[in-house]
Amino acid sequence: MKHLDEYRDPVLARRLLGDLRATATKPWTVMEVCGGQTHTIVRQGIDELLPAGMRMIHGPGCPVCVTPLEIIDKALAVAARPEVIFTSYGDMLRVPGTSGDLVALKARGADVRVVYSPLDAVRIARANPDREVVFLAVGFETTAPANAMAVLNAAKTGVGNFSVLVSHVLVPPAITTLLDAPDNQVRAFLAAGHVCAVMGWTEYEPIAARYGVPIVVTGFEPLDLLEGILMAVRQLESGRAEVENQYVRAVRRTGNTAARDAVDSVFRVTDRKWRGIGEIPASGLALTPEFADFDADRRFATGDIVTRESPACIAGAILRGTRLPTDCQAYGTACTPRTPLGAPMVSGEGTCAAFHNAGRGLELR
Repeated sequence: MKHLDEYRDPVLARRLLGDLRATATKPWTVMEVCGGQTHTIVRQGIDELLPAGMRMIHGPGCPVCVTPLEIIDKALAVAARPEVIFTSYGDMLRVPGTSGDLVALKARGADVRVVYSPLDAVRIARANPDREVVFLAVGFETTAPANAMAVLNAAKTGVGNFSVLVSHVLVPPAITTLLDAPDNQVRAFLAAGHVCAVMGWTEYEPIAARYGVPIVVTGFEPLDLLEGILMAVRQLESGRAEVENQYVRAVRRTGNTAARDAVDSVFRVTDRKWRGIGEIPASGLALTPEFADFDADRRFATGDIVTRESPACIAGAILRGTRLPTDCQAYGTACTPRTPLGAPMVSGEGTCAAFHNAGRGLELR
């Protein structure tokens, strides 16, 4: 298939692996910060083909997985209200909260709908003026522009019965938090290509300089990832710490200025909790005062929600990259894609789901 098969060419993959083995002289540790990249790495077995001693650590790059339990419980509380039509992307519906998930709530009669765009939620609100329509706005910088456009559209057209429950998070503060951790082992990062397609990579440059870590903006296909790893290792071996762009077909240094302008007009930077990690200063987005009327958290007064994580789930350690799914006693037994205990087993970008779908460690369960 054109524009796909060429990024999965086995001959080129073997050549890149050969170059990597010829380049690496130390047991370097590299982290990818994108759940889509994690799934490609695990599904294709890239992490098992690396030079001896070299490791890939799977970081907190799944937007569903890092959404805090508090937000899921708030979503459940709002969606249970009879006047509400609650909308979300499909992968959020099975993320477990303290007392269940949105699928179970829908089965009990709540009006929970899957949409493919936040603008679909605005259209639902326009068609149902007697109902309150709420969209669960989660994710990294990639989904923020579309959510900003939905708020701008609702404001412009006077759709006052639309609101968003916001839990946007930002990648650069998470990287610095990981690097500041006393048990950090990461020596280089693969930055998510789709995030950088929106935001560019200027925010990564001071991180690379301050911490002395290479950061390579990388795509999602096997050859993208192999080349990105090779670029990172070449920097490590030569003592360089810069931001490089492997994903040249989609990313520019300044990103997408129109998308960034939309985000800046609707959202402001705020402290944000990350599931399994805790609060990271200036790591999220919240609505600006100008658009506060579209804040579902404020509209439905959900501030007193108390949460409780499953004691059997080690999602936090997995999201920080300090443990693997196979280290969890519940993996593949009590926790499966059909009966998930934590978000990393739910999402199509979750590390636990990636391991389970590839059959990693299941023979030992």
